[in-house]
Amino acid sequence: MLRISINNEAEWLEKRQLQGIGGSEASSIVNCNPYLSNVELWEIKTGLKQREDIGNKPCVKYGKQAEQHIRELFRLDYPEYIVDYHEFDLLCNDDFPFIFATLDGELTDQNGRKGILEIKTTEIQQANQWTKWDNQIPQNYYVQILHQFIATGFEFAVLNAQIKYTKNGKKLKIVKTYFFERSECQDDINYLLDEEKKFYKLVIDKKRPNLQLPEI
Repeated sequence: MLRISINNEAEWLEKRQLQGIGGSEASSIVNCNPYLSNVELWEIKTGLKQREDIGNKPCVKYGKQAEQHIRELFRLDYPEYIVDYHEFDLLCNDDFPFIFATLDGELTDQNGRKGILEIKTTEIQQANQWTKWDNQIPQNYYVQILHQFIATGFEFAVLNAQIKYTKNGKKLKIVKTYFFERSECQDDINYLLDEEKKFYKLVIDKKRPNLQLPEI
């Protein structure tokens, strides 16, 4: 794994645009992102389209500001992990440096294994949305975890999600934690790596991808 240390957000955004594929972008490549298609991502990466600035959306601002507090609560709830945080570091795959990730936390377990901490905040507005969190996580988040495995080479991942919802007129919050072992996801990792390599070649060659891609 190659680590690129960056000093500020502006430089990080520039590197993220030019460096290759980031964790939140990977799901677009395999048709699992409800907000951004693979063709739209290709247009952004080839400079044909500007990325939408969503930084001022209330849910995005909330998630960004809540992240540090959720990370500290995770430290308290899971003292068996060492939690390191490097806000703007890009962690790149040694063999495919266009595959990179910036983590919400870098974990070390009691056996010295390295892991990923991913933090999410979301709000459930319809009952059927709970199914995405019932003993699983939404597909786009799962693909992000797979991508982070590829970028870092780390052995495990933990996704910590704060979920807001309304029940009987009252606003409530719960935290759900999900654990992933790299060895149990290896087939999906291999599949995603192959798709990301194909997608990035289309970016380099400036050849528009087919809109229809298989789901992971």
